[in-house]
Amino acid sequence: MRHDPLDRNLFIQNRQRLRTQMLANGLAALNANDILPTSADGSMAFHQNPDLYYLSGITQEETILLIYPDAAEEAQREILFLRRPSEHLATWEGHKLSQEEARERSGIETVMWLEEFRGVFHRLMCECEHVYLNSNEHKRAVVEVETRDARFVRDCRERYPLHQYHRLARVMHRLRAVKSELEIDLIRKACALTGRGFRRVLGFARPGIGEWEVEAELAHEFLRSGSGFAGYQPIIASGANACTLHYQTNHNLCRDGDLLLLDFAAEWAGYQSDLTRTIPVNGRFTRRQRSVYEAVLRVFREASRRMVPGKLIRDLQKETEAAMQEELLSLGLLKKSEVKRQKPGQPALKKYFMHGVAHPLGLDVHDVGLVTEPIEAGWLLTCEPGIYIKEEGLGVRLENDILVTETGPVDLMAEIPIEADAIEELMNRGSGRSKPRTRPSKSRKG
Repeated sequence: MRHDPLDRNLFIQNRQRLRTQMLANGLAALNANDILPTSADGSMAFHQNPDLYYLSGITQEETILLIYPDAAEEAQREILFLRRPSEHLATWEGHKLSQEEARERSGIETVMWLEEFRGVFHRLMCECEHVYLNSNEHKRAVVEVETRDARFVRDCRERYPLHQYHRLARVMHRLRAVKSELEIDLIRKACALTGRGFRRVLGFARPGIGEWEVEAELAHEFLRSGSGFAGYQPIIASGANACTLHYQTNHNLCRDGDLLLLDFAAEWAGYQSDLTRTIPVNGRFTRRQRSVYEAVLRVFREASRRMVPGKLIRDLQKETEAAMQEELLSLGLLKKSEVKRQKPGQPALKKYFMHGVAHPLGLDVHDVGLVTEPIEAGWLLTCEPGIYIKEEGLGVRLENDILVTETGPVDLMAEIPIEADAIEELMNRGSGRSKPRTRPSKSRKG
């Protein structure tokens, strides 16, 4: 763990919120994620199940959490199961949590070793009536590899077929959507670090550098601060690459006269941020580039202003598209005749703005939440309109993270430069801006 231990009250409060949503005599079980293989004896970096982390603060593999608020014995109302540390594990994998360390980190008093789980779980299953089991129910998830949770669900239902089973995911989606003050503070730290990375890039970008070099500058800034990239590959897209929404190869050179779209962010203590900026590689927008940029910025301002409690995200999308349509008409990208001829469900503007304007943000970049229900105070949403003109090799997207409150939206990235004049001023501060880097080849090999 590269950061100081978090206040365990965050996890204590989260468990208390879960207990209020459970039926009487209900038991919830959560498993850590698997460590996924690459090839041979390799493995990917471990990423904890965010629901388990949300409730315990534990980032260690093979962890299990049981929450049984109505257990007869108080010590069995919250139980955390961990791998038992050993000299062998310490030699090959490093430090594993002791029971006392886990208690301190999570606020859970009853911490047991993993080999004790089966017997304890059987006794509690004999007492409880309702069982909450977890799964990945994100609407955009494509789950092709059987997860630890899926194996647990199958085993549990085979061993105890007569219990009443419930979906824990839907409960967790509702809880995680509304951010506590402690969570917001962590996300603010991630946003501040993201802003530092962006300012670093403004002083670094110039014609002739590689997209991968920009990625390296960001990685340096984040890693030296004890953080890392948020939970997605950074998009460093110059020129026409910006018209590929999930461009991730980052292998081309940044050319004089092109725009550079940067979709990246830092995380802090598991909590994510999400930023997009579009900058001129040479430090100056052309007239056309600035016109498109200012249009996107106006739509961004309008959409973020409309992020208020009670609004449906689908209505926010419609309102944003209406504003974007007017901008596209002004830019000459759409004609009024095209708008008149458009078919229901197939708006002409989709040629240039084809994605959503907002998604929840939290422990995941595309965080869970009940997005078909009205927005609530405490939700954290991205605001990310864009215009992509393939025929001009030009793409502009802007994105900040907006906290919804009863008194109006709060932009957690308001201090990060977004106005075109501010971008140009920061890029041209100092000397050397006009000197492009020379290279023997046009792009990175391999």
